[in-house]
Amino acid sequence: MFPLYALIMAGGSGTRLWPLSRQNRPKQMLRLIGERSMFQLAVDRLLPVLPPERIVVVTTADLLDGLAAQMPELPRCNFLSEPEGRGTAPVIGLGALYVRHLAEGEATVACLTADHFIKDAATFRRVLLAAAQVAERGQIVTLGIRPSFASIGFGYIERGAALAPEGGFEVHSVKAFREKPDADTAAAFVADGAHSWNSGMFIWTTARVESEFARQLPDTMAKLRAIAGAFGAPAFAATMAQTWPTVERQTIDYGIMEGAADVAVIPVDVGWSDVGSWASLLDILEPDGAGNVILSGNHLTVDTSGTLVSSGKLVATIGLRDMVIVDTEDALLVCPRARSQDVKRIVEQLQQQKRGQYL
Repeated sequence: MFPLYALIMAGGSGTRLWPLSRQNRPKQMLRLIGERSMFQLAVDRLLPVLPPERIVVVTTADLLDGLAAQMPELPRCNFLSEPEGRGTAPVIGLGALYVRHLAEGEATVACLTADHFIKDAATFRRVLLAAAQVAERGQIVTLGIRPSFASIGFGYIERGAALAPEGGFEVHSVKAFREKPDADTAAAFVADGAHSWNSGMFIWTTARVESEFARQLPDTMAKLRAIAGAFGAPAFAATMAQTWPTVERQTIDYGIMEGAADVAVIPVDVGWSDVGSWASLLDILEPDGAGNVILSGNHLTVDTSGTLVSSGKLVATIGLRDMVIVDTEDALLVCPRARSQDVKRIVEQLQQQKRGQYL
């Protein structure tokens, strides 16, 4: 039995939660749900089944110190930083090679994210251990989230034939990975009962990671091996700085998963959310009697419902329905709850106008 490691991807700028989430303090570093940051929650739910030395974090250089300070329990050598973002495929490929370096041999690696929310952590841990058992048979295992509505914001996984169950969980072959659908297609996916949301969580052995990358992204694998050859050596930083920017930018879904064979999915309901918009927090956090959520600050209401408020000052609202109000030191966002996904358009405008002080 191979040792199980977690590889937590903790880069990214979390632009969909602007203006609270910024480049120097993105979503994974924020306390959005309780008193722990999203990153701390991601590590906390693993610690009952994994020792700290088997939790590896890959992030960007500018976030490394802040994340390490949030989780001093993790060995500093378990943090890898990428000089610049190259997508999830290179991160997972290099992370898996680093896991094998730390394990001094083959291991099973669960590729997870630092900024998702999972309400039922106990069930998540059980399914993670079950997935590791399936992965040891040589399969790539992904966790499919049972859809609670017809989302057009997630990719979908179409289930194929039923395989042998593991740990009390159903296991199916993956028939296909489906891109984010339109509304009608999403409704059909949910209605047919054969589709799950793609959570972006994958469990596989380091050997399977390396073989898939060598087959589908050989140039990327060659460069990752060159970097891995310097793990633990004085030349590592220079090798990483020189080689990493030349690695092809690619996602794990397009680069590997869509072309992989022998992939399994375990459909689960663990109260998962990607916390991909301000509206999603209204679904996660406990509201008051009128359905309002106060993320921070004071809120006085008159005839207000379904509204999220985050501010360091007193906010008074009158006659509002289903709104989002997020006030920071230098920026204020006000938008309808149903339009909160469009926050990314504001970020795009700031980028185009080169107003970096607000990003």
